[in-house]
Amino acid sequence: MFLRDWIRTHLKGDRQIWWIVLYLSIMSVLVVYSATGTKAFRELDGNTEIFLLKHGSLLLIGLACTYFAHKINYVYYARLSKFGLWLSIPLLLWAFFKGSTLNDASRWVTIPIINQTFQPSDLAKLALISNLAAMLAKRQRFMSDPIVLFNLILWIGVICSLIILSNTSTALLLGATCFLLMYIGRVPVRYLGYMIAVCVVFGGIALAAGQRFGTASNRVKNFMSSDTIFYQVEQSYIALANGGLTGQGPGNSHQRNTLPNPFSDFIYSIIVEEYGLLLGGIPVILAYLWFLWRGMKTLQKATRPFGGLLSAGLTFSIVFQAFASICVAIGLAPVTGQPLPLLSMGGTSLIFTGLAIGIVLSVSRDEADESKI
Repeated sequence: MFLRDWIRTHLKGDRQIWWIVLYLSIMSVLVVYSATGTKAFRELDGNTEIFLLKHGSLLLIGLACTYFAHKINYVYYARLSKFGLWLSIPLLLWAFFKGSTLNDASRWVTIPIINQTFQPSDLAKLALISNLAAMLAKRQRFMSDPIVLFNLILWIGVICSLIILSNTSTALLLGATCFLLMYIGRVPVRYLGYMIAVCVVFGGIALAAGQRFGTASNRVKNFMSSDTIFYQVEQSYIALANGGLTGQGPGNSHQRNTLPNPFSDFIYSIIVEEYGLLLGGIPVILAYLWFLWRGMKTLQKATRPFGGLLSAGLTFSIVFQAFASICVAIGLAPVTGQPLPLLSMGGTSLIFTGLAIGIVLSVSRDEADESKI
């Protein structure tokens, strides 16, 4: 009774989204604990609890961010987004030139004192989508003002180009999210064309000058070739085949021993191997589709343009990333290295995902002051 009353009092917004977050979080703890077993034996003499505690702590921090973000009136995020954009530029440049390198890519900035790394692209995505929603909402009142549109197109081109220097797939997914958000925001077709042209020119130059041009082109080329299968994709296929409909059972994955990054990029393969399609693979896909549907319901119910556009943009971003990761695991897309939101073991990406979901929940509360935006 006490717990039910506390939930009704403190967890506002779309209750179905809260259930989705709870389901994905529980599944994350179970699968990450199993998938990190081999890594723990190799690096920590079998102390599997270390990775579980680290992941669980970051997951709890992410959920706390969801809680506090949903308590804040979403109109304030419009004001914070501009500051986030300006902060993202030096952080992305620092990550590229001076950041920590992993897998031939400099995407991480180390936070002093706590010695925790984070990807500035996570902050940049959140800030760009929020600012884009705010500027599109402003345009609803100034339909004939092209300055607003050229300003936001420039921001999209700059941020996506800085991200693509070291992370091609994230930049492409963010660009697709911005394009769809502009389409929903009723931007004229010619400006959508301008956006594509700016992203192609700026992004092409940045990709050629960055760290991932060779890797990205090889992955696309090998994906298009029917004679070549990447090692990690081949191991993923084996995991999916082992799982079948009913799975091997929790903790009984075999491919966690050979599949690269089974706890992050290819965690979906481990989910299917252990829980099968019926209890793991299909329910996870349905959870993300359910989240997409609830995010669109929030868009329909929002009383202000900014709220609806903000909810749509963040929902698209999370769902696009989820399905990009799933498509890689099942061989429908080139290898990208995208983790599953709220499921993969990660660092601060869990925190930024929690913030994004909290903002969607804040919009669903529909408490915006109409005089502010």
